[in-house]
Amino acid sequence: MAYYNEQTVLWLDGKIQKAAETKTDLYGQSLHYGYSVFEGIRAYRTAAGTTKIFKATEHFDRLQRSAAALNMPYRYTTAELIKATYEVLEKNNLQDAYIRPVVYGPANMSFNPNTESFTVIQTWEMAPFLGEKLLKVMTSSFQRPNPKGFKIEAKAAGHYVNSIMASHEAKANGFDEALLTDMNGFIAEGPGANMFFEKDGKLFTPAAGNILPGITRATVLEICQDLEIPVEQGQYTPAQLKKADTAFFCGTAAEVIGWGSIDDHTFPKPWKETLSRKVQQVYKDWVTEKQLTPATA
Repeated sequence: MAYYNEQTVLWLDGKIQKAAETKTDLYGQSLHYGYSVFEGIRAYRTAAGTTKIFKATEHFDRLQRSAAALNMPYRYTTAELIKATYEVLEKNNLQDAYIRPVVYGPANMSFNPNTESFTVIQTWEMAPFLGEKLLKVMTSSFQRPNPKGFKIEAKAAGHYVNSIMASHEAKANGFDEALLTDMNGFIAEGPGANMFFEKDGKLFTPAAGNILPGITRATVLEICQDLEIPVEQGQYTPAQLKKADTAFFCGTAAEVIGWGSIDDHTFPKPWKETLSRKVQQVYKDWVTEKQLTPATA
C-alpha cells in the first residue's frame, strides 16, 4: 500500500510539509527503543457531505495522557492538534481517511529523559483494515505483556511489537487475525483491537487491567447502553468464548467486524441475526452521522 506520494503533505511541529521531503533522526530513542506514542483516528465523509473526525477530542486527550505516562515532553493542546488535522485532511483532499499522530523523541541513544519531542500528523486513505467478511480468528501463543511491566494504558509504539508478532503468527497459520490472552490465560484483545462476544442476548468483554481500553470499545458500550443491550465486563476463558453465539473485534482501524470462527470452531448463530450485527450497523451510522446518537436507532 502506498501511504503517500509526491503531493502528499503532513503536519510536523506547526508546519505543513511534503511527506516525501521530511526527515527523521536515525539516532533517536523512538527508532531504537520504540519510545514514542501515537493515536489511530478516523475521519469520515458524513451523510451531509462534510468531513468529521470521529471523537477527535478523546483521541488527542489520550495522546497527551500517553505522552505523560511515558514522561515524554508534550507541547500542544488538543484544540491545536485537531485544527492541524483538519488542515492536513483538507490539503490532501481526504474525507474518509485514517489519521496517525505520533509524538517521538530526538537523537538520544541513552536512557536519559528527553527534554524535547516532535509531533507529526499523517493521513492516508484506508480500506477496511480487517476486510468486510467474517474473520477466522486464532488464539495466539503470544500473551499480552504483564501490566506491571508497562504503562499498559498508554498507546506506546513499543507495545505493538507484541501485536505484530501475534498477527504474523495467525496469518502464517492460515487465519485472518489473532486473539491474545493475558498472563493468566484469560482472553484479552486482538492486535490493535478490543473484542466482545455474545451469548444468549448479552455481550461480554474483557475488563480493563490487561487491555488497552479503546475509544471504539467505549463507543460500543455507549451503543449497547442506548439500545438496552446488557454488557458484562470481566475475565473469561477461551473455553467460555468457544461456547458463544458470536464475537467481534472493535477498534478505530478495524471498526466493528464480526468473527466467523475461533480456532476453527464456527460460531453457531448467523451473524445477521445477532445483536452484534446491530451494534455494527449503528456504529457505522453514528460515525457517518446518518444518526447523531445511538439512541435514534
